[in-house]
Amino acid sequence: MSATYRPALTLLASLFFIWGFITVINNTLLPHLRSVFDLDYTQTTLIESTWFIAYFFASIPSAKLIERVGYKRSMVIGLGIMALGALGMAPAALLPSYGVTLVALFVIASGITLLQVAANPYVAVVGPAETSDSRLNLVQAFNSLGTTLAPLFGGYLILGRSKSGTEMAGAAHLTPAERLADAHSVVLPYLIVAAVLVALAIVIARFRLPEMGSANRRSSAEERRGQSLWKHRNLVFGVPAIFIYLIAEIGVANLFINFVSQPDIGNLTHEQASHYLFLLWGGMMVGRFIGSYLMRSIPADRVLACFAVAAFAVMLVATFAHGPVAMWALILVGLCHSIMFPTIFTLGIKGLGPLTEEGSGLLIMAIAGGALVIVQGKIADNFGLQWSFLLTAACELYVLFYALWGSRPTHAEPAPVPVTD
Repeated sequence: MSATYRPALTLLASLFFIWGFITVINNTLLPHLRSVFDLDYTQTTLIESTWFIAYFFASIPSAKLIERVGYKRSMVIGLGIMALGALGMAPAALLPSYGVTLVALFVIASGITLLQVAANPYVAVVGPAETSDSRLNLVQAFNSLGTTLAPLFGGYLILGRSKSGTEMAGAAHLTPAERLADAHSVVLPYLIVAAVLVALAIVIARFRLPEMGSANRRSSAEERRGQSLWKHRNLVFGVPAIFIYLIAEIGVANLFINFVSQPDIGNLTHEQASHYLFLLWGGMMVGRFIGSYLMRSIPADRVLACFAVAAFAVMLVATFAHGPVAMWALILVGLCHSIMFPTIFTLGIKGLGPLTEEGSGLLIMAIAGGALVIVQGKIADNFGLQWSFLLTAACELYVLFYALWGSRPTHAEPAPVPVTD
């Protein structure tokens, strides 16, 4: 990592950390809300679908905003939007209201979308092109640090302070008063999150970031005329790769606590299961550090292919095995998923040149694939939770196809040149 960019990338690592942290709080929030509002799996996964629908609607406006005001201001605005949504979780819990909860989470996710559209391509292009895969995996490892710590935070402040979270699966029968008390346990964690977001926005607003200058952006706009994103195979197949991968990642993470809590799997309370969720996300963090190292000497597409094969294998074990074997197989998929998003992203924008920003916007929009976790919820309701993980296994096969063939660039262009504003 060049010394010129190290301070900026170090600060940006905090952005990756915070949006990973907030996203994974949902993994402890969903089983909590399932008990508070007495939801089935379809209704529960609809909450996460609402979160990821925000990526579809907010991605293109985010790209336009970045083009207009630049990366730095967009990051500050994104943090502000996230803080507003986090504050909205307080009235949602105090009422309590399923609808207001959905709106507040949609607002938070819209802010994260803006950060994703700004920060992912920024890290990929601000530095030597030949190390972009390694660089993004390294910074994404701090995103995984956030996702690793979030289950402990949510487990202690949400599940650990609620009756539904401390009872064995199927044992809790909440009275209306207990449901109301459980709902209120959400207020404190999100007030803490809102305060941290505001503080981080102030720090970034005062920090000097090297970015794509306005003159460079105008030059790129001229160069984009007459060029087409659809000539780049790595992007055309990369967009569905992100979309399909997110179905796998989000389905595993959001149904993990309910799965390992089952008597024939882990026989745990939701609070106890959140500690194992810590291991799932911890595996993603470790895997990204390993992947960043491996990609210094091994092509990124080959590393991606190996991880996809491993993910497919452990998902089959999680689907057909029982007891601790099934539980630990599902935990291991975190390690296998670790490099997938950042590697698909950098392979997808490779060679786009002046089309990098638009391509990035499409790839971030594809994160909306996480909304289809509701399909897995429907499968779980109709055929059983464990059988629903066959959908995850199928997703891993498309990632393997992308690694082996779909990621090969066509019509490659030179990358944009970063400057300091």
